[in-house]
Amino acid sequence: MNPEQESQTSAQYDEVIKICKDIFLKKTEDYGESWRVLRLPSITDQIYVKVRRIRRLEELKGIHKIPEDVDTEYIGIINYCVMALIKLASSQGYITDNPVTETQNQCAKPSPRSDSEHRCRTSGESEDVYDDGSWFVGERLICELSKQYDAVIAKTKDLMERKNYDYGEAWRGMRLSSITDQILVKTLRIKQIEEHEGQVLVSEGLEAEYNDILNWCVFALIRLDKEGVSDES
Repeated sequence: MNPEQESQTSAQYDEVIKICKDIFLKKTEDYGESWRVLRLPSITDQIYVKVRRIRRLEELKGIHKIPEDVDTEYIGIINYCVMALIKLASSQGYITDNPVTETQNQCAKPSPRSDSEHRCRTSGESEDVYDDGSWFVGERLICELSKQYDAVIAKTKDLMERKNYDYGEAWRGMRLSSITDQILVKTLRIKQIEEHEGQVLVSEGLEAEYNDILNWCVFALIRLDKEGVSDES
């Protein structure tokens, strides 16, 4: 792979991730960090649902009855992978998965919400992980989550660049349906690893599979957007 191709792929990768991250942070402002209560198998199942829908749409030649197209599903998978990788990094001590206070981080808070948007927190509510204030965006700084997102993507992109060097951008010559199949295969692998409670004999483990799924989705979005590949191919 020559330097020009490498630079092009890097720029296209960053452009896709910028779109995904923007959606991720805007949804966080809308919904808070409710996703943090999801266990990894639940996140995996969400990825499975989305990739199955992509494959279904490919088989139906793009015909669908709800507005979300394959681009939306690929973006959703990327962001679910980021959620999973943040949680894995937290369990390994690389990233904190606990609420961040103003004294811990000087980033600016998002636009203030009205009191009515937090009325679910009434006196007498339990203070457990599901409904204590720490999971609402007003209690956590958006830019800290942005940093966590960037840290995950930095590792994933580095993996992409190293694999791309070895394989010479072979993904650009693949059918989009084959990329979808790769994502589905890796999702099924994750489900199997989870059934084994994370124990593997020779496989790379959960983090590697989530990284690969994320990168395959970026490749698919690049193909769809920059190369005009049909989602039927």
